[in-house]
Amino acid sequence: MSPDTAREPTRRRPPTGLRGRILVVDDDPDLRRFVVRVLEAEGYDVEQAATSAQATAAIDARRPDLVILDITLGSEDGLDVLATLRRTSELPVILLTAKAKEIDRVLGLKLGADDYVVKPFSPAELAARVGTVLRRATGPQSPSVSVLEFGELEIDPSAHEVRLSGNLLRMTAKEFALLAFLAGSPRQVFTRGQLLAHVWNSSAEWQDADTVTEYVRRVRKKIETDPNRPRWIHTVRGVGYRFEP
Repeated sequence: MSPDTAREPTRRRPPTGLRGRILVVDDDPDLRRFVVRVLEAEGYDVEQAATSAQATAAIDARRPDLVILDITLGSEDGLDVLATLRRTSELPVILLTAKAKEIDRVLGLKLGADDYVVKPFSPAELAARVGTVLRRATGPQSPSVSVLEFGELEIDPSAHEVRLSGNLLRMTAKEFALLAFLAGSPRQVFTRGQLLAHVWNSSAEWQDADTVTEYVRRVRKKIETDPNRPRWIHTVRGVGYRFEP
């Protein structure tokens, strides 16, 4: 196995402005205006973009705390925008998607979306999901604890670092949080609902439990010699996952 070379993990900053700065990316001006009105009424500072180019420029210039991204941007694909963003950033993203497009929602989660809202949606639902994602993204840091050592695998919760055979692995903040949580309770089985609650500060009511499945797949790909026959993170069929020390 050849571990990825890592950069120092970045910690998310608290929301700026009033309750936070949000970028709304949608090619439908009526929908953009609706979302802007809802969020401004909730006390957020809201920016708008109609294309991927405008979105990229706004992210670079304004540094929003969260992006609301429509999957369909005219002739462009919002999922391409998400995939590009995830190469360099853990900026929270909520997708806007049509009810019939379940495959897009699943793909969006696999590409790293934090949540999605199905159109048509109510102002209350949108505001609730935005608040939940921002709380998860800017929650308190974990207290300092000792380095977790499991043979060649080392997990340092204080430094937010994972090393395999001495090599520093590249992990997103949420990938690290999931691994550290499981490894912190070796051999204990956690359901996907429990992992949503503890790692994402969410629930299946607000976030698809497939998010957990996808993140387990990502972590296995980084720490396992053979992700299909995992050494560390085991699936307990019909229940959930456990970390095997």
